[in-house]
Amino acid sequence: MRSLITGGAGFIGSHLAEELLKRKDEVSIIDNLSTGKLENVEHLNSNPKFHLVVDSVLNESLMRELIEKCDMVYHLAAAVGVRLIIEKPVETIETNILGTEVVLKLANHYKKKVLITSTSEVYGKSTKVPFKEGDDRIYGPTTKSRWSYASSKAVDEFLALAYFQGKKLPTVIARLFNTIGPRQTGRYGMVVPTMVQQALLGHPITVHSDGKQTRSFTYVSDVVETLIRLANHPEAVGQVFNVGSGEEITINALALLIKEMTNSKSKTIHVPYSQAYEKGFEDMRQRVPDIGKIEKLIGFKPKVRLQEALQKVIEYYRR
Repeated sequence: MRSLITGGAGFIGSHLAEELLKRKDEVSIIDNLSTGKLENVEHLNSNPKFHLVVDSVLNESLMRELIEKCDMVYHLAAAVGVRLIIEKPVETIETNILGTEVVLKLANHYKKKVLITSTSEVYGKSTKVPFKEGDDRIYGPTTKSRWSYASSKAVDEFLALAYFQGKKLPTVIARLFNTIGPRQTGRYGMVVPTMVQQALLGHPITVHSDGKQTRSFTYVSDVVETLIRLANHPEAVGQVFNVGSGEEITINALALLIKEMTNSKSKTIHVPYSQAYEKGFEDMRQRVPDIGKIEKLIGFKPKVRLQEALQKVIEYYRR
């Protein structure tokens, strides 16, 4: 199997490349290194089946060459992290929507299967939890840049499903819920690597708002294995799947757990959203997936529990 990963030098993309190479795939990745890092994949360079291209998915002539040569496209290239989305809203929208349009158009031309990674953000401010794939979405106003990411990823999903329904292109959509693991950076607002680094350095551990909001976290190896299984399952085509854990934790409890696991003397401080991001910033109080659909199709159940996942992240940053 010849696989192409867009955003392949990123956190999840690099782990996906690693796993596909273990399975003897030939793997090409393309990444513009806006959030990805060469160091994430440098250990793969000695593998003759690994090919790295530093460029943008918006380079249509190059993408044409890459997609023509592959059997399967894993489309992970996207703007990531709340802070980046607020700081660079134009790049967020263009990368997400135009990049996905290029991938789908060319994949359709060569009739190559595409798996698109989406996000739990598409559920917006919905309070109907756990979130099911067919649930309604509730967003804030367009005047709040916070919602541009959710909206752009929802458009990605619409595009992928339209290509499936209208042009019979085999597409699969995976909605990821807070993936964590080694190589993830806290640079753009990712909570776990941010807190782990703060704890290890003895800096105050920052919790946004009152910290009573809940999240569920999934370890990257569980996510990568699931993406591959969805990509190769014929009944997944044309469908959307939540990929996450049903194990919820408040952000206050997460901060305390990380503090205990690192034996840190850091204090926990609460920072208003308006100070951390922008005035009028809105967030979800609860974000947890219903994973019944994917469990029924492929028997998905996360293998790595939260405490074990955190320990792996802590060990990574200690190194």
